[in-house]
Amino acid sequence: MKYINKEAIAKAIKSGEGINIDEILNEFKGMLKEVYQAASEVELTEHLGYEKHSKSNNPNYRNGYNQKTLKSKYGNVDVKIPRDRHSTFEPKIIPKRQTLIEGTENLILSLYTKGLSTRDIRAHLDDLYGYELSEETISQITDKIIDVANEWRGAKRNPATK
Repeated sequence: MKYINKEAIAKAIKSGEGINIDEILNEFKGMLKEVYQAASEVELTEHLGYEKHSKSNNPNYRNGYNQKTLKSKYGNVDVKIPRDRHSTFEPKIIPKRQTLIEGTENLILSLYTKGLSTRDIRAHLDDLYGYELSEETISQITDKIIDVANEWRGAKRNPATK
C-alpha cells in the first residue's frame, strides 16, 4: 500500500516520481476484498453458532465458497463468499445474487477512518442500507478486519516500508 495516503502521494509528486492511479485503485480494491470476505466469514460463524475449525453438534457446517464479482464505483472486486452445507446462510453485507455495491464503501470507510462505536456503526448501517446486524456481529466484523486496518494505518505512517 505504497500510495494509499495523501502524504505519500504528495511526497511522490514532489520528488518527480510517477503516480499510477491504477496501482492506487488496485490497493484499495484489495482492501475492499479483504474486508468483505472477513465480514462474510463472521456472518457465517454467527449463523452456524461456532467458530471455524471448532467442533460442534450442529449438523450444518461450512461448505466452501462461492466466487463473486462485485461491481463498485472503484471497479470490479472479486470475492469468495462462504457457504453452508444446508444453504440456509443468507449474508447481509453482500446478499445472495447481489453484485452491485451501492454505497457500502461508506461502511468500510467509516470503519477505517471514523472509529465509530459498534452502536454507531449499527445505526449507520440501519439508516443507510437497512442492514439489521447486532452490535455483537458488528464487533466481530471489526475485530476480524482490525489487522487490515492496522496494516493500512502503519503504511500510512511509514510509506517507505511498503
